[in-house]
Amino acid sequence: MRIGVKNVVRGAIIASVYIVLTLLAWGVNLASGLIQARFSEALCVLPFFTFDAVLGLFIGCLLANTITGAFIYDIIFGSMATLLAALCSYMLSRSYFAKKHRTLAKWLTPLPAVVVNAFVVGWLLKYVYGLSVSYAIACAYVGAGQIIACYGAGMPLMYLLD
Repeated sequence: MRIGVKNVVRGAIIASVYIVLTLLAWGVNLASGLIQARFSEALCVLPFFTFDAVLGLFIGCLLANTITGAFIYDIIFGSMATLLAALCSYMLSRSYFAKKHRTLAKWLTPLPAVVVNAFVVGWLLKYVYGLSVSYAIACAYVGAGQIIACYGAGMPLMYLLD
């Protein structure tokens, strides 16, 4: 795979949009804490269309977490969770399954972001931020917020772009 200027610019635009949307969610207390639904997570559908989104989402999350004052473990592991989820979504979109079942593959694209973030961010909330809820409850809340952002806003975005 060859990376050119267009790929870097596309990734940078995605990262910038991710940061702006996270800051908007942060401004209304939806970007962190037990109850969170980052508007920026709607962008998790973009790896369905391009690999450039994988690095764009990772860099955007890394910078957004840094700007919003997250703990270092959140900056590292939260961003790595976004990278892992984006890679999984990209690989799914390029799979034999996706070629045969395009509509179903579209609906599965946000699933890695929901699952990975539920477990990783749930762990961060419980053990790094010290929230006084069980790990299962933390995962459930984060997962619910991810479903709202990734499916509620991400799927309309996917169909708009497709």
